[in-house]
Amino acid sequence: MLAKRIIPCLDVDDGRVVKCVQFKDVRDAGDPVELARRYNDDGADELSFLDIGASYKSRATLLDVVRKVAAEVFIPLCVGGGIRTVDDMRESMNAGADKTVVCTSALSRPELLREMANAYGSQCVVLSIDAKRVTGGGDLRWTAFSHGGRTDTGIDAVEWAIRAVELGAGEILLNSIDADGTGGGYDLELNRRILNAVPVPVIASGGAGTLDQIADVLLSTASPEMPQGTAPDEAPGADAALVASLLHFGKTTISEIKKNAQAKGVCVRW
Repeated sequence: MLAKRIIPCLDVDDGRVVKCVQFKDVRDAGDPVELARRYNDDGADELSFLDIGASYKSRATLLDVVRKVAAEVFIPLCVGGGIRTVDDMRESMNAGADKTVVCTSALSRPELLREMANAYGSQCVVLSIDAKRVTGGGDLRWTAFSHGGRTDTGIDAVEWAIRAVELGAGEILLNSIDADGTGGGYDLELNRRILNAVPVPVIASGGAGTLDQIADVLLSTASPEMPQGTAPDEAPGADAALVASLLHFGKTTISEIKKNAQAKGVCVRW
């Protein structure tokens, strides 16, 4: 059984870690280098560094901060924000990233995913999908947003995930805009649908408010929409859980998250 990963997320804007609620109401959460050092020492499996202002403010990823963070951690570092070309990816990798995240640029020009995979391999290409539920119109669905959750592309999130993997994305970072920063739990149905649609690892993001919620998204999930008496439509659970507020504001630690997940039957790495 593959161990599930716990990944602290450093959303950085103007050199500081920030935290939002549903991609709005930004508040300061600390220094990225200090937080990276803490999470590395506490047993994080990976670290996600996202320059959340880069795509809509049209500025390059803060490579100097990436270099400082990379010097402090000895776990995989995933970097995103403002990556528009293979050259941008190269700069990010040279600064210390092990993987590169793209969102807005891939939606604007999907062929970028193939170019990145050809240059560094699919294992280094992470597609971030900022998804929001569509209200009305009958069937439940989600659309992909760009520019830090500001622009609704109208593209179906599940269909986009399938196409992106075909182009070369080796992992999906799945952000629920509806759940982000609320503490109400991950969008399990969104995760289930993406997990059932693609053969690559899926990182669940948005909504972690309790230890049990983190464990739940890593366990098998059955659709609540299946008619009674039918075989459950299950997904194997997310391959990793992204956590931010619970860690940044001292509500829990990586060790506590892993202990609780293990107690509920999740295979974790110590």
